[in-house]
Amino acid sequence: MCGIVGYLGTEKAYPVIIKGLKRLEYRGYDSAGIALLSNDELKLYKCKGKVSDLEAICEGKDIEGNIGIGHTRWATHGIPNDVNSHPHVSQSGKLVIIHNGIIENYASLKRDLQQKGYRFKSETDTEVLINFIEMVKEDQNLSLRKAVRIALTQVVGAYAIAIMEQGNTDQVVLAKKGSPLVVGLGEDDFFIASDATPFIEYTKNAVYLEDGEMGVIQRGGKLEISTIEEDKLVTPYVQELQLHLEAIEKSGYDHFMLKEIFEQPRSIRDTLRGRLNLENFVISMSGIREYANRFENAERIIFIACGTSWHAGLVAEYIFEEFCRVPVEVEYASEFRYRNPVITENDIIIAISQSGETADTLAAIEMAKQKGATIFGICNVVGSSIARASHAGAYTHAGPEIGVASTKAFTAQVAVLALMAIELGNRKGTLKESRVRELMQELDTIPSKIEMMLESDDQTRDIAERFKGASNFLYLGRGYNFPVALEGALKLKEISYIHAEGYPAAEMKHGPIALIDENMPVVVIATKNGQHEKVVSNIQEIKARDGKIIAVINEGDDEIKEMADYVIEIPDTEEAFTPLITTVPLQLLSYHIAVMRGCNVDQPRNLAKSVTVE
Repeated sequence: MCGIVGYLGTEKAYPVIIKGLKRLEYRGYDSAGIALLSNDELKLYKCKGKVSDLEAICEGKDIEGNIGIGHTRWATHGIPNDVNSHPHVSQSGKLVIIHNGIIENYASLKRDLQQKGYRFKSETDTEVLINFIEMVKEDQNLSLRKAVRIALTQVVGAYAIAIMEQGNTDQVVLAKKGSPLVVGLGEDDFFIASDATPFIEYTKNAVYLEDGEMGVIQRGGKLEISTIEEDKLVTPYVQELQLHLEAIEKSGYDHFMLKEIFEQPRSIRDTLRGRLNLENFVISMSGIREYANRFENAERIIFIACGTSWHAGLVAEYIFEEFCRVPVEVEYASEFRYRNPVITENDIIIAISQSGETADTLAAIEMAKQKGATIFGICNVVGSSIARASHAGAYTHAGPEIGVASTKAFTAQVAVLALMAIELGNRKGTLKESRVRELMQELDTIPSKIEMMLESDDQTRDIAERFKGASNFLYLGRGYNFPVALEGALKLKEISYIHAEGYPAAEMKHGPIALIDENMPVVVIATKNGQHEKVVSNIQEIKARDGKIIAVINEGDDEIKEMADYVIEIPDTEEAFTPLITTVPLQLLSYHIAVMRGCNVDQPRNLAKSVTVE
C-alpha cells in the first residue's frame, strides 16, 4: 500500500518524483503529495486525488530544488483528503516525512505528545510519527539520524519512511520495517522508492534495505546503512536490476490490465524457459534440487498466500496431491499467522506472492520458520522481502504487473507450481517416467493454446456487452476449475464492482441456487475431464430456473453448447493444466464489462497492488 519516491542529486527533483509517483500509483491513488527543499526553504504541495491532480496544483508554483520526497496514498488512518495526504510535517515545520505502513502504537504516542503540547492537523499515524521523532530530537539535542533511530526503537508497526530536514539540502534519512524500500544509486544521484520502477531509466544499481535497517543518503554519493536496534554499520549489497523501461509502459494497449492479459503467452514461456528441458526431459529448478531431500520426505505441504495468489495455491493443491501424493493444505496467510497452527520441521511451507511484500504472508513465513519448517517462496519481484526471507524459491518471470487486478502473475504462478509438482512427482516415483514426459510436453504447449484463446477476444466482448448491466454473477467449477471460478468472480468484483461469487458446482444446491432466476448470469467452467456429466446436471438445474448460462467448454463439446446461452471454447489440454487456459476468458470478460461500465480498470476503487499492511 502507498508508494514513496525520493530524489537527491544534481537534477531537478520535481520531474523525477512526479514521474516516479505515476509509476507507483498502482500502490495507492486516493491522494498524493510532494515536498521539495531549496535554499533552506521547504515547499509542500499535496491534495486528495491522483498524481495528475497534484500536477495541476503544482503548475505555476515554485518547484525548484534538487532534493525532494513524494507520496501516493492508500488510506489507512484518516479518510482521503488534503490534510491527511502525505508528506506530513512536524509541529515546528522543520521535519517532513513520507511513510508506507502502519504505526500500531500511534494512539499512545499521540497521547504522550499531546500532553507535551503537540497539536495535530491530520488523523494519520504518520503525523504522530514525525512529531515523535522531532520530540526525541529536541529533548536529547540529537542529529536527525540519531533521533530517527532512537524513536524507531519505541515504535510498533510497519514502515518504510524517508525524512528531510529544513536547512539540510544534502541529506535524506530512511528506515524500513515490514514495508519495501529500495535505493537507486546513480553517478551523482540517489533515488528512493517502494520498488525500482521509478528509477530504471536512470540507474540499474539498487540497494534493498532489509527489515530493521535505516539509511542516510548524503550528497556527494555516500550511502550509509545501519541496524536500528544495535546501530551497527551494514555493508550495502548493490544489486543489478534486470528490469526494462518498456516493460512498465502500455505499449499501445488501452490499459495495463489488457496488456498483461495478452502478455500471458510470453510470461508463461519466460517462466518455463531454462526450467523445462524437452531435449533431455529434465526440469531444472535449483530451489527444488537444493532441498530435494526435504521435499521428497515432507509429511505435508502448506501453501500460504492472499487474494489471487491464494487461488493459485488452491489449483496447486489439486496438482500436488495428484502428481506427488502428499497431503496439502492451502491457508490464507492472514488467518494462518493468528491460528497457532501445528507446524513441524517436516513440513514444507510454500509462500506465494506477486509482489513478494505481502505483510500477512511475510509474518506467516517468520512464524513457520521459528517452528522449523522449510520455506519455499514464489514471487514475481526479484529481491523482494519474501524472496529474501525464504530458504529457497522460484521467481515467476512474469515481468512487472502494473494493473491492480492480477492476471499474468496468476498464470505464471500456476505454471511454476505445475513444474514443481511434476519434478517432485518424478523424484518421489509417484509419476511414471512416461507420464512425466507427457506432462512436460503438454505444459510446453500451454502458451500457444493461450494465444489461440486470445484470438477469440471479440466473442468475449460480445458476451460482456450482453451482461454489462447485471447486478450479480455466479461462477461454478469443479475440481481443478473450482479455484478458477473463485478467481473469475474475484476479477469481476475487483474491477467492475459487480457482486460475484465463486462456488464448487456441486455446492450450488446447498444455497446459491436460491438466487438463480432469469436475471442471474451463471458462468460454468465445464471441461471434458472435469466431472463433465456432473456439470451437465448442474447446467440443467440452472436452465430449469431460467438462469443465463455462460459456459467455458472444450472445443467440440456439442452437448453443453446446445444447453448454454453463450459458450467460450478452449483447446484441449491435460485437466491439471486447464486453469492456465480457462482463466483467460474470464479475465477478458471482467475487463470488457468493467470498461463498458466506465470503471477505472487499472486502478479500481479502494484497492492497491501490494498489500504491505494488515
